[in-house]
Amino acid sequence: MKRRTALLSLLPLAGCGGGGAEAAAPAAAPAPPAPAPATTGMRDLSSLQLSKLMGSGWNLGNALEAIGGETAWGNPATTQTLMNAVKAAGFKTVRIPVSWKQYADAGDNIGAAWMSRVAEVVGYARTAGLFAIINIHWDGGWMQPTYASQAMANARITKFWTQIANHFKAHDDTLLFAGTNEVMVTDDYGTPKAEYVAVQNGFNQQFVNAVRATGGNNAVRNLVVQGFNTNIDHTVAFAVMPTDTAAQRLMMEVHYYDPFDFTLNDKSAIWQWGAGATDPKATEAGFNEAYTDAQFQKMKTAYVDKGIPVILGEFGAIRRTEYPGAEAYRLAWDRHTARAAWAHGMVPVYWDAGAATENHSMGLFNRATGAQVYPDIVKALVDAAT
Repeated sequence: MKRRTALLSLLPLAGCGGGGAEAAAPAAAPAPPAPAPATTGMRDLSSLQLSKLMGSGWNLGNALEAIGGETAWGNPATTQTLMNAVKAAGFKTVRIPVSWKQYADAGDNIGAAWMSRVAEVVGYARTAGLFAIINIHWDGGWMQPTYASQAMANARITKFWTQIANHFKAHDDTLLFAGTNEVMVTDDYGTPKAEYVAVQNGFNQQFVNAVRATGGNNAVRNLVVQGFNTNIDHTVAFAVMPTDTAAQRLMMEVHYYDPFDFTLNDKSAIWQWGAGATDPKATEAGFNEAYTDAQFQKMKTAYVDKGIPVILGEFGAIRRTEYPGAEAYRLAWDRHTARAAWAHGMVPVYWDAGAATENHSMGLFNRATGAQVYPDIVKALVDAAT
């Protein structure tokens, strides 16, 4: 007891007056740290190591994010058959864009039926042996990165991701969460103001905080955050990686549709691309293989080389049946973009919005049967990451 007596003699005296001072009771010893939450199916892999297993990916576009319901934008309900076909084609990852607000009440409580449907589709991916990424997609455009919308959007991001993360808390590390999508002020494609950047970076932090707070497997789940409007140059210039309680479990996401007049603008007469182009009037000067490589090198230098993997969450070019021979240039663009992404440490995830047989579409599969409509493009994308 000598040790205890000696300690007591060093403690400050408590009280005054009355019968004299008494020694204060010794302070309670600090509680031992809580044990780490139990996780199941979460491998001891950094985000960069995990990204090397994700191969080439494919988007289930215009489905679960469709405003008005899963089939409102012309695609059939997603099935196990489709996911099996995506896996059989050689893809290893499926990105599943999701809308949530239209299925939530006035208090942002997500309906149980919709949560179950999203879980069912994630289950299709898991059964097929695919990595899956789910997000909050455009969702009606409520996520405006302005001070006027900040408080509302932050609260909704936290509320939605708390519910989503809790529902999927037990899922293994083949499920990744992506906080947002192409966050920008509607129709403003210019260089973002400091206000917009600050608010959008804050959205990423809100997302990470909300997911980590749910514990379980989510304490170490790989999370994907986005650069401003998922634009490469804006991301390199303005993105701030969130602070995180988990080490090496964050990824950055950008998208790539350059040049716009070739990839997306169905009114454009730009239908050739790359080293094989023969008509200068049908090409956009400066946008070629070297440009793509240089853009992706920016992401490699800023993120991959620092241990932060990059998800190229969307890319693709539309069909142009009005120009005979255009399909060869589309194939060349898709092939080079996927190859260059993988070579620069990025996970390429092709944008497929369905309607594969229609002009100006990017679809690769018959969504009802799973049949490949463009097997040459599928092969080029899959081979890019092997």
